[in-house]
Amino acid sequence: MEKHHLTRYAPTPSGFLHLGNVFSFLNTYHLAKASKAKILLRIDDYDQERAKKKYIQDIFDTLDFLEIPFDLGPKTLKEFESNYSFKNRRANYTKALETLKAKNMLFACDCSRKKVERMHPKGFYTGFCQKRNLDFNLSAINWRAKLPFHHPIKIKTTDGWESGKTPGILNDIIVKKKDGLPSYQLASVVDDLTFGIDLIVRGKDLWGSSLAQIHIANHLGQNTFGQNTFHHHELIKNAKNRKLSKSAGDTSIQFLRKSGKKKSDVFRLLADQLEIKQPIESIEDFSNYCLQK
Repeated sequence: MEKHHLTRYAPTPSGFLHLGNVFSFLNTYHLAKASKAKILLRIDDYDQERAKKKYIQDIFDTLDFLEIPFDLGPKTLKEFESNYSFKNRRANYTKALETLKAKNMLFACDCSRKKVERMHPKGFYTGFCQKRNLDFNLSAINWRAKLPFHHPIKIKTTDGWESGKTPGILNDIIVKKKDGLPSYQLASVVDDLTFGIDLIVRGKDLWGSSLAQIHIANHLGQNTFGQNTFHHHELIKNAKNRKLSKSAGDTSIQFLRKSGKKKSDVFRLLADQLEIKQPIESIEDFSNYCLQK
């Protein structure tokens, strides 16, 4: 496998971590090991309404309980808040936004979510505000980056270069929210560039985000984001064939841990979800499954 420098675990502290999060960590761990990359713990606390201290602490507790290692990043909640929260990198996001604005890539939008949903049967943004020339400094204004419908993007994956088209739900994506904070789509790109990430591992549900983020990065001046390798792994589903939710407590590692489950029990539960028949007791036992996907 091609050699890489750095990858990351990038959980969002919006709920207690579940088996799906663990599977993403394991994919990242094994791909990092195969490509000689180090692993950064980057906790994405961009959504300040949902990010809670108890959820941030749960990330440390889960990684420790399951003995999933990482090389760089915070080791405690206090260290995270002092040195690694997105709040410490606000200047980086502002600089990126100003770069996009100077290139005429942005426009202001006052559409509510309900209004966007009314304008298109699938909830796609229709570009309604693109020619209205609203003032960027008005209150309750989103900043959107121009991203045409089904825009073609080249993306480098672990299987080689592929072609994709941005999904309609990400038309003219929001890069700065009405609360003044950067959106996930912008902040994730800027953070990956800031830390020097060159291998990005995430679920298949974020394929469209990867394409949109490459589009954003292509307009942020000279950088190597578009040369990064991406790997989009399968998702763990529940009994109703839906992606696991952080609100579903019975698959959370915290619930399992407090129910008396051991590390090996959690790995066995994950293996059952993945229909792995051979014995599973540690993260190393997932190697073949993670690397073949």
